[in-house]
Amino acid sequence: MKEIKKIVNLIVSGGEATSAPPIGPTLAQAGINIQEFCSHFNDLTKDQKGVKLPVVITAYEDRTFEFIVKKPPISYLLKKYLNLEKGAKESGKETVAKISLDQIKKIAEEKMSDLNTNNLEQAIKIVSGTARSMGIAVENKQ
Repeated sequence: MKEIKKIVNLIVSGGEATSAPPIGPTLAQAGINIQEFCSHFNDLTKDQKGVKLPVVITAYEDRTFEFIVKKPPISYLLKKYLNLEKGAKESGKETVAKISLDQIKKIAEEKMSDLNTNNLEQAIKIVSGTARSMGIAVENKQ
């Protein structure tokens, strides 16, 4: 088993990784070949161009690396489903949109592999909480 040197968490636009900051300097500190990462990442995510994707990169002592591309953040998925530019400025006082429980459930199912639960009801609560914090009203609660 390889010895892990560092684990790096980044959010990178799909298909648009470059050696420019913040990616380049962060990967250089971990001893990762920047161009190699960028080409692998861009090939893997070319169908998600422009989407902000969380990436977990594991750098090993022998200067090799591997990475996992996760699903877009819940806030991104909510904005995409509702065609929103951004959430509310003051989430407790302002409502920018409404979302149905069915839409919340679809987002929860899509994001399930990245959440720290395997229970759909808990995943729905996580997505609903994010929606409320963005000023999105959740309709027809159970």
